[in-house]
Amino acid sequence: MNEMVLDFDRIDKSSLPLVGGKGANLGEMTQAGFPVPSGFCVTTAAFSAFARQSAEMPEYYRRLDQVQADDLQQIASLGRMIRDHLMTLPIPESIRSAIAAALHRSGENKAYAVRSSATAEDLPTASFAGQQDTYLNICGEEPLMLAIRRCWASLFTDRAISYRAKNRFDHRAVLLSVVVQQMVFPDVSGIMFTADPVTGHRGTTTIDASFGLGEALVSGLVSADLYQVRSGAIFGKKIARKKLAIYSLPEGGTVTRELPQEDQERQALGDSHIVELAAIGESIRKHYGSDQDIEWCFAEGRFFIVQSRPITSLYPLAPVSVPPGESPHLLLSFGHQQMMTDAIKPMGLSLLKTMFPFGKSSVRAESKYAAAAGGRMFLDITPLLALKPARKLVPKLVSGIDELIGSGVGEFVQRESFVRHLPRVPGLKRQVAGFAGRILLRGARNLLFASVSKAHPTVNAYIEASVREGKSRLSGVTGPERVERIQEQIGALLRRMFQELMPYPLAGIISSRLIRVMLERWLGEPDIVHVLNKSLPGNVTSEMGLIIGDLADAARPYPQVIELLQHCEPKRFREQLRQVEGGDVFGQAWDRFMEKYGMRSPGEIDVTRPRWRDDPATLLPSIVSHLRSMKPGEHRTKFAQGADEARAAEQDVLSRLRAQPLGGLKAALMARGIAVFRGLMGLREHPKYLMMQHFGMIREALCDEGRLLAEAGVLTDKEDVFYLSLDELLRLTRGERIDGLDELLPLRKQEFERYRALTPPRLMTSEGEIVTGRRKQQDAPEGALLGTPVSAGVIEGIARVVLRPEEAKLSKGEIMIAPFTDPGWTPLFHSAVGLVMEVGGLMTHGAVVAREYGLPAVVGIDRATELIRDGDRIRLDGTRGYVLVLERK
Repeated sequence: MNEMVLDFDRIDKSSLPLVGGKGANLGEMTQAGFPVPSGFCVTTAAFSAFARQSAEMPEYYRRLDQVQADDLQQIASLGRMIRDHLMTLPIPESIRSAIAAALHRSGENKAYAVRSSATAEDLPTASFAGQQDTYLNICGEEPLMLAIRRCWASLFTDRAISYRAKNRFDHRAVLLSVVVQQMVFPDVSGIMFTADPVTGHRGTTTIDASFGLGEALVSGLVSADLYQVRSGAIFGKKIARKKLAIYSLPEGGTVTRELPQEDQERQALGDSHIVELAAIGESIRKHYGSDQDIEWCFAEGRFFIVQSRPITSLYPLAPVSVPPGESPHLLLSFGHQQMMTDAIKPMGLSLLKTMFPFGKSSVRAESKYAAAAGGRMFLDITPLLALKPARKLVPKLVSGIDELIGSGVGEFVQRESFVRHLPRVPGLKRQVAGFAGRILLRGARNLLFASVSKAHPTVNAYIEASVREGKSRLSGVTGPERVERIQEQIGALLRRMFQELMPYPLAGIISSRLIRVMLERWLGEPDIVHVLNKSLPGNVTSEMGLIIGDLADAARPYPQVIELLQHCEPKRFREQLRQVEGGDVFGQAWDRFMEKYGMRSPGEIDVTRPRWRDDPATLLPSIVSHLRSMKPGEHRTKFAQGADEARAAEQDVLSRLRAQPLGGLKAALMARGIAVFRGLMGLREHPKYLMMQHFGMIREALCDEGRLLAEAGVLTDKEDVFYLSLDELLRLTRGERIDGLDELLPLRKQEFERYRALTPPRLMTSEGEIVTGRRKQQDAPEGALLGTPVSAGVIEGIARVVLRPEEAKLSKGEIMIAPFTDPGWTPLFHSAVGLVMEVGGLMTHGAVVAREYGLPAVVGIDRATELIRDGDRIRLDGTRGYVLVLERK
């Protein structure tokens, strides 16, 4: 075999190292019988032989290794030098001869398209599309040799270098093949996606079509017709005005021409041809087993496929079973509900699926209504929406989690196609009524009659008993018995917790709504509720934030402790404390904190994440920020001031109500409402606190099982346990084999790294469609970033973008811009004067804590951490729900 040049009919998907992604796809489709114009590939072996002639390339590669993806000036300079250098190198004679022979076989008098095909291109996980150059209508041997050399040089275009640097590809590892393919001179050409690239809907074929060569469309010179096909029928068309087209010239090259007026708004492709093309696309999709981005053209009455590559932008499908004829299922992002949208390792997902209390065959089983996709968990809420009352109630309830989720659910359930084929779940209404009814009845009793003063002792006693029982069940056992107990413990946790704990904060939530209504109706001032919300007593997460402030104050007298907080090795922090002045005093306070809160951390719903007691790296910067931004005792003083303001507001409201007609009754109703609100709303974080207590002990047990399996040689590393499911771990502890485990674990690790870069949707369907909601009309200045107002007030200050708590460097007077926050972020709230988040709603963690601390806050601003730059001066309006950039850094 001559490895310098390979004809398409000698290439398949296994040829990727020699011909790159584009070449491998063309060869694969040729062998599968698809209508691909013939041609050949100049292989990566030829490129390597060409580049080896250069004595300078090793030094160029060394300099490329040091390039940063955002250093555009250096990239432009270095890229130009490398390209100019490569264009001075001759093509070795052996390679020229092989190319000339292939050209003779294919037809010397024909015109060719010459395209680059990189080994890291058109892969399922990385597109690299458009990173290298294409040359059209190349005629003759010498023009072909020049085009090939230009393609080789284009491996070092600015965009290609930057893309590789950004995605951490080794520049030496990405090699270039060149595809030489017979030109087709089409009447119409374009691009076809076998899934909708905008909504993600699988089964919707989307076709862009325009006259002439497809390069006009790809380069953005022309607008294209848009056709959409589903189940073999056209269901959408948008005919564009097509002013220009690119055509081939007989002598070589191309020309851009203006289309006659009568052709500009003519449908480029007839209906029968649209359906025929969609059928070809479906055949290609089935051949590859994944959705494809296909370049096509239509000439002399037939279609040609000139390229097909995987669509890499689609969010992965959730593995949900939908019976034939049933409506597509609607799935809600659990991460958005929990204010943690990062990817979660397989064990973390398995634990969450086991914890979800509905759709389980047994307490130890994973729920059929919980599905993992892209490293995130989604909840299938479709069975619930089969109940007509739920289709009205659920959108309102989830709006408290996230306004866009609520409006998205509300719009989706109005679709006739959804309602017509909803599943019927026998006994569902009775199950929901039984589960929710008990919680609602107890919540109503707490709202109307129960002693508020007894709530906190009752809840705390339940938590202590639950934690004692959990620790007792997991102590003294190992192996399969311990794993089974983990499944039982986590499988029963949520149902019990809902029944026992949720009636308390539920009464607080209902009372807050009633207070707002009464304030509006009787005083015309509903926003007083924001003052009544300050410094709620007994909130376990707020108390944690205050104790972290105490830790900062404990460190203040000791410079060596402060130095250690700033520059220690986090995992050895407690050990290093013993070696510095004041370390014993601070260490005692530290140990007390860890005893109560050491099982917490940012992203804590993922049990595989280190807890603060394992690694305090995410906690130490919060203490340092507190030292920088707060005076001694200031956090306690501010919290006490908030409580005083709330009490003063309460007395003022009650006094004004007593002066009104029926004032005694109004004041009594308001007093009860405020007592319930301030007495029970602080319990809102207790269920999560209990959950994390169990997560902490379960994590320790899982780590111990991982250690034992690693010592036995079953796992390579104890951390590998986090890439298993609970059922898989159970099998391994029983001594069973898992076929292909050695290959499976590295694959899962690679998948996890890929999933980390994905942005999960708030809502998606079982068909992959991303469902987006719409915000209400808002009163905001032009150019403002719109979100959901969750904590009233207006503040101006410097924006500090915090992507991870361990990197936080908040100073006094700064506004925190974060992707999300969960209780593990709470330590930073004392240092900020305002909060902006990309996800969240009125009742999510960040919003609740911001209101308690009196921080103006806006949530739900997509890409806030990108659109607002670190150091920008901004105005945050937590009353109207917007952020306005006043000065760019």
